[in-house]
Amino acid sequence: MFVMVEKKSILTYEGLRQLEDELHDLKVNKRKEVAQKIKEAREQGDLSENAEYDAAKDEQRDIEARIEEIDKILRNAEVVIEDEVDVDVINIGCKVRIYDVEYDEELEYKIVGSAEANSLKGRISNESPLGKALLGKREGEVVDVETHTGTIKYKILDIQRSN
Repeated sequence: MFVMVEKKSILTYEGLRQLEDELHDLKVNKRKEVAQKIKEAREQGDLSENAEYDAAKDEQRDIEARIEEIDKILRNAEVVIEDEVDVDVINIGCKVRIYDVEYDEELEYKIVGSAEANSLKGRISNESPLGKALLGKREGEVVDVETHTGTIKYKILDIQRSN
């Protein structure tokens, strides 16, 4: 018999809290808001040509899908205790400062699980090419990251706890 094993979601405590807050908001506030929109649209009569009704039903589907997605992430969550992260080597929960050799610039990232990744906020996934290359490395090491445009070299300048 084949059993589907769900992938562990690695989260920082901050990421866990944000997902729990979002889930609460979706269940408590957003569901009520969309139910009210559907009710108001129904009161307008004929639903076959009612754009407000269709839009509200689409929004309801999106909310329920996101609730299901967050439930799944939380059900399989493994929380990284950032205070206990070893900063001798790069781990999930670390903040790293690296030097991009080619572009002569310093970058700073927090290494997080894929559920929390947001490159615009400086949070890169442990599963991303850069995140994978950095994991387990030490200050002073140089890593090569394979990208679709070629290999990029980064020197690790600093590793710290992110909190």
